[in-house]
Amino acid sequence: MAVTKPGNMQVTHELDQVLDQALKLPAGARAALAGSLLDSLDDSVDEAAEESWHAEIQSRLSQLNTDGLQTMSWQEARRQILAD
Repeated sequence: MAVTKPGNMQVTHELDQVLDQALKLPAGARAALAGSLLDSLDDSVDEAAEESWHAEIQSRLSQLNTDGLQTMSWQEARRQILAD
């Protein structure tokens, strides 16, 4: 996968090398790397959004712990999503 940067072939080559190495990592490490890269792009924090996400996470955890909700694997969820 080539990353095009007009006028700077060295950057393109270096990015290709980094991508090749990253794609050899296990899935969990690739996910962590992707998260870190995305975090590095966002230098501002929307406090209201952070608070809303925190409240939503707490609500879902509470439901999971008290209502006996049944969980499923990502593979099963994806299968159900794609079946629709």
